[in-house]
Amino acid sequence: MEPKDFELTSPPTDGISGLAFNPSTGGGDFLAVSSWDQQIRIYEVQPSGNTVPKAAYSHEGPALCVTWNKDGTKIVSGGGDKAVRMMDMNTGQSTQVAAHDEPVKTVKFLDQGQDILATGSWDKTIKYWDLRQSRSVGTLQLPERVYSMDAVGDLLVAATADRNIALVNLQNPTVIFKQVISPLKWQTRVVSCFIDSKGYAIGSIEGRVGIQYIDPADEAKSFSFKCHRDEQKNIHAVNNISFHPTYGTFTTAGSDGTWSTWDKDSKQRLKSFANKGGPISTTAFNGNGTIFAYAVSYDWTKGYKFATPNQAQRVFLHATRDEDVKPKARR
Repeated sequence: MEPKDFELTSPPTDGISGLAFNPSTGGGDFLAVSSWDQQIRIYEVQPSGNTVPKAAYSHEGPALCVTWNKDGTKIVSGGGDKAVRMMDMNTGQSTQVAAHDEPVKTVKFLDQGQDILATGSWDKTIKYWDLRQSRSVGTLQLPERVYSMDAVGDLLVAATADRNIALVNLQNPTVIFKQVISPLKWQTRVVSCFIDSKGYAIGSIEGRVGIQYIDPADEAKSFSFKCHRDEQKNIHAVNNISFHPTYGTFTTAGSDGTWSTWDKDSKQRLKSFANKGGPISTTAFNGNGTIFAYAVSYDWTKGYKFATPNQAQRVFLHATRDEDVKPKARR
């Protein structure tokens, strides 16, 4: 029998938009959670699996995304208030560090420097910030509003409205290296980079994931597959894709309330997990991949009529097992 997942203490009171663990620095696990209730909450995850609320700070609109810097001392978030805010874990102080002309949908610290931040917005730009200088150090113009963004090494991938995908070489961050249309036919929900930066996974509202390689020599290895479809043939959105930080396998989570682990190299599902009773809006692995966090929270895929006032907002912590996340030997 599967051990029971641990539930987060004192979760947000409105839709959960983002989860992010601190990097593995030996100082224990901390989980940051962004929510439509305008709050960023930080929890300590104890070795027992229990969680303790440690800190919180506010946006002036829905908080849409959250991330940590490389040494785990700062948390950065973006929101519907068009602001990027940062909290210093050492002092507990939060400040506004950046801004856009429209809501900020995604934030990511880059591997190019300790304090280099990329922020993606519905104003159709990605801006780069050196937080030591508190100013923008570059802007990338995009064809449409940013829905999702990820970066590993020199690769940044941004997914926008109208199914555009912009690939950026971060050695030249203000220029689109290559612009393509999503291999999936419907609206993009998420992009996530391979841990070796050789490609990315993309998920859409149509219960489908695309695995895309960057190098033209590898393009023949790109493929797409169906997932998050139920026995009644209903098709559900793929809300999140998280890569395991060590093994490079990945999870998909959907509005059907399920999540699965996959191995892209052998093109097989490793494990599917039982329905959680509500849409899974967002997910994250901790720094060494031993904990997988997922939020059970309404994702608005069925519109406002299904958004009831008393919907539960829940976050669970799953202790990963090697057999569920480790690539299987090729047959």
